Amino acid sequence: MSFSRFDNGGLIDRSERIGFSFDGKQLEGFAGDTLASGLLANGISLMGRSFKYHRPRGLLSGGASEPNALVTLGDGATREPNLRASMVTLRDGLVAESQNRWPSLGFDVGAVNQTLSPFLGAGFYYKTFMWPAALWEKLYEPLIRRAAGLGRASHAPDAQEYEKRWAHCDLLVIGSGPTGLMAALAAARSGARVVLCDENAGFGGRLLKDRVEIGDADGPGFVAGVIAELAGNANVRLLSNTTVFGAYDSGVYGAVERRDGVGSGPAQRVWRIVAKRAVLAAGAEERPLVFGGNDRPGVMTASSLRGLVNGQAIRPGDHVAVFATGGSGHETARDLLARGLEVTLVDVRADVPAAELAASQGARLLNGHVVADALGGKVVSGVEVIDRTSGKRQKIKANALAMSGGWNPVVGLACHRGDKPVWDEGTGMFLPPAERDGLSAAGSAAGGLDLAGCLKSGAEAGARAASDLGFKPRKADVPAVREACGGSTGFTTLWHVAEAKGKAFVDFQNDVTVSDLGLAVREGYGHVELAKRYTTTGMATDQGKLSNVNAIGILAESRGLTPDQVGTTTFRPFYTPVSIGALAGELRGAHYRPVRRSPLHGWAEKQGAVFIEAGAWMRASHFPRDGEAGWKQACDRETLAVRASVGISDASTLGKIDLSGKDAAKFLDLIYTGKMSTLAIGKARYGLMLREDGLLMDDGTVSRLGESHYLITTTTAAAGEVMAHLEFCAQALWPELDVRLTSVTDQWAQITVAGPLSRYVLARIVDADLSEEAMPFLAVREVKLHSGLAARLFRISFSGELAFELAVPARQGEAVADAIVEAGKPFGITPYGLEALNVLRIEKGFITHAEIDGRTTPGDLGLAKMVSTKKDDFIGRVMLSREGLQRDDREQLVGLRPVHPAHRVLAGGHVLEPDTAPTMANDQGHVTSACWSPHLNSTIALAMLTRGRERHGETLVVWDGLRGIETDVSVCAAVFVDAAEGDVVRPGRADQSVLAAQAVPLDLLDGLSASASDRVWLTQLPDAPVCLVAGPAGKDAAVRRVAKKGDGLLRPVQPGQALAVGNDGESFADLAVRLVAPAGLSLCDLSDARVRFSISGPEASEIIATQSGLDTNAPAFKTGASAPTLFGHVPVQLTRTAADSFEIMAFSTYARDLAESLTRAIVLAD
Repeated sequence: MSFSRFDNGGLIDRSERIGFSFDGKQLEGFAGDTLASGLLANGISLMGRSFKYHRPRGLLSGGASEPNALVTLGDGATREPNLRASMVTLRDGLVAESQNRWPSLGFDVGAVNQTLSPFLGAGFYYKTFMWPAALWEKLYEPLIRRAAGLGRASHAPDAQEYEKRWAHCDLLVIGSGPTGLMAALAAARSGARVVLCDENAGFGGRLLKDRVEIGDADGPGFVAGVIAELAGNANVRLLSNTTVFGAYDSGVYGAVERRDGVGSGPAQRVWRIVAKRAVLAAGAEERPLVFGGNDRPGVMTASSLRGLVNGQAIRPGDHVAVFATGGSGHETARDLLARGLEVTLVDVRADVPAAELAASQGARLLNGHVVADALGGKVVSGVEVIDRTSGKRQKIKANALAMSGGWNPVVGLACHRGDKPVWDEGTGMFLPPAERDGLSAAGSAAGGLDLAGCLKSGAEAGARAASDLGFKPRKADVPAVREACGGSTGFTTLWHVAEAKGKAFVDFQNDVTVSDLGLAVREGYGHVELAKRYTTTGMATDQGKLSNVNAIGILAESRGLTPDQVGTTTFRPFYTPVSIGALAGELRGAHYRPVRRSPLHGWAEKQGAVFIEAGAWMRASHFPRDGEAGWKQACDRETLAVRASVGISDASTLGKIDLSGKDAAKFLDLIYTGKMSTLAIGKARYGLMLREDGLLMDDGTVSRLGESHYLITTTTAAAGEVMAHLEFCAQALWPELDVRLTSVTDQWAQITVAGPLSRYVLARIVDADLSEEAMPFLAVREVKLHSGLAARLFRISFSGELAFELAVPARQGEAVADAIVEAGKPFGITPYGLEALNVLRIEKGFITHAEIDGRTTPGDLGLAKMVSTKKDDFIGRVMLSREGLQRDDREQLVGLRPVHPAHRVLAGGHVLEPDTAPTMANDQGHVTSACWSPHLNSTIALAMLTRGRERHGETLVVWDGLRGIETDVSVCAAVFVDAAEGDVVRPGRADQSVLAAQAVPLDLLDGLSASASDRVWLTQLPDAPVCLVAGPAGKDAAVRRVAKKGDGLLRPVQPGQALAVGNDGESFADLAVRLVAPAGLSLCDLSDARVRFSISGPEASEIIATQSGLDTNAPAFKTGASAPTLFGHVPVQLTRTAADSFEIMAFSTYARDLAESLTRAIVLAD
């Protein structure tokens, strides 16, 4: 008789029927079923195939350790393989299919591997496929790759939503069995914040499945009462379907909550839980027994079969055999007998304790016997039993076989920090190591298997954790219990049945047998770590949860050692598999990393820009016009326009750092290779930064705005790196220097106007003298526009043409750019993008990080004159003088032009001498940048070439192995185009000034759906002046006093820096006057660099927890508290403005991306 369901009993809801399918067959279950119990109730015990031999497999353990019943759920973009049927909650419409079989589960061609088993023993893959070598790529490797894996993942992008969330607590309780419930209860009653996690759909662990009495209630009744109390406690968070998968440094734990099919929220949620203390109450796994045919469908651990009978009312046929080494088998026999089944109890012990005999009274008892083999094919039909004294064998009919080989405490999490479990000979178990970093084990996880002891252990662990954290402990009362076998928990260790005739499996998923382990020992791979890899024991998706301890015991027997001497393999996260989608959360697709949008992003959109990702930024690639076939035509037009007339471009992405303080000049001399302290006010200077090793870090400009006030610009790519470098230098290398550094990249919209007519265009915008005499090259001026707006004007060029960069407050950028385009219409002004900018700089031989690649020196790039010989010191000076960096045969920057202008040269190609093979020995250099020059009607390139400056005029070959291209090139100087000479006649009437329109406040939530719900509200706060108050070391108190004069809230950024926010309608000048900063403190305007949001409502903290690891619980983060933090990867300043209200201050270029992330989190919230 096959598996079925009893007509009554169990914890299922028979009033709620659930339809599902398995391998295309429509089936029906009940609410409360797992997929595994639903299949068994429908008579399906064959659920999968093993990896190597494709043997038929059924449910074995019924929990997270399940190695056999692996299925694939869903289809297409929601397809998810290798899920344990025992952990999948049955839901209506669920579609499941079996794995690792063809053409069907019932008839699997791969089962032919069983006949080849003599050739597929341990380590066979190291010994075969060695000859003939020619067949490796054509035959052997394709076969191995095709055979690899179990389920098949979808090729479509994952369509499910995922989320990450932080939680903070005083005590994390891992597992909600009797130990975990009591630990949580004791701590919660003491006032501690508690998070209780359990990997199952319901709380209670074995109390839901075992027939026990606790006080006046049965197991489920006791659980319901405790959970009701915990759920009513505001300091407790209950997380079911949540597996704690890793224990990390500083009390951080990773957990994954499976929410598939529940509500409209994410399919899975990864929790990062920060706990001051943790109690490991994950219980113990029942140890399988190793005998012949122990892998057949219908063979399962005694506790799992008992749970199915009591929990889901599964009927395992009429005749059940139980193979026991201790009390669990007798308890299972008791419950089967209570259901009217015929039970044969095979106990390895000759003398069985009286309490266990009483529990299993009514079963046919064969004590002093072992099961040698399970009989049958795709399902168990009987067992062959051996009397251990006489050796007599007998066969017994059985529809199912329950086995109990003892218990293995779940110690994995306690060992994730490198500790090893400890073998205890008295109990025959590996026990967890001593407490570390606040994590301690209790109950069955610590080796205590009796129910009364588990309840007591949990209560003591919870009370102790609360007491250690300063709470007044209120120990939860431990009720009296009544359980089967009188609480007898001992068992006899039996590593394997030597009399077995059939294959005796140790690792079920990977088909590792006792003979495989014996072979590993004989061949010299008996060390536990070697045996693991040689036989693949414990390397399947279950990571050996059921196999490892048996394997250690068998290795110990084979080598004449004890399990303690053999030891265990290393425990690592993840405890159970976690999907990549859950680990990524929202950080995928467009939000793989934060996207920054320039202040001129909207302007570029209106101009028809095509955007590309450039690092973190969305930048305008080109501005196509009607009739242009592609980006190249647009790029050529834009490039020629800048050379011939005038163009406008967005330079806002350049890093901009405000530097002030009385030692600012001295600081710059230590940072740059050139002498910056001699720079005059109102002038800019190009400079180079070196790393400590003497190699180039970045290039950029330094502008002197006042006596002790400078503006540093960096390349877009290195802005963050340079800011961190400067902060390190100021704080760690020279803390005695009085300098203040502030990133003002977001504060300014930087607009480049380049070309021979650029001066005439800007004259219509800027109310200042722009003549060569008044505004020479590298001049810097504080100016006003004709509209009255204050701005900064820089005479700087990255195109090689006459050019200016106009910096205006970021919110004014779009309006000013519109005005410049209007002013430039008489001159044919052309917007140009990143592609044209790249062509312009290559034509002039200007470098970027394609050339500053971490291997070059100033001398390599022809910039040796920028290294001062008059300064005593600067970063990298000593290491730059190393012999290796001064050699004459280093690669040097040169230009390359193809001998045939129509031929292409591409970046990345290697430079070779003619008629030489492309080898490392013959490599002469490489191409760093290349483009098509419309000015020269030819490809041009910059390259690093060995002794390059000596080789102008040589003909070489650029070899591009990836694309299969070889191009003859001529070496030349790195400057290909000269700027236009002489004055250019301006056409038409162009003397009328153009006024920039008033900027319109940007609604960053525009177009975002569900920016509010009935539990949380997200709004953008009105613009208000924002000021960074900064001071030198020792002035922190003064900084805080000044900053608090803004709106009364203190927003500390770091020591010596705090943000002050003014009132709505107030200007920065008004705020600065009101702050009254004393001497020695600086005020930096960040009004346009910051955007503020308000998030409020009862669930505001929960939404913040999806973004930030900051503990925003009221006791830890009171009203008025403020701190810098990260929302995802976006830096923000978070301030609590009321009990359920927070201000989020973000960099303006990140603000739209942040708004999208917050909106998504609200939509996904429960």
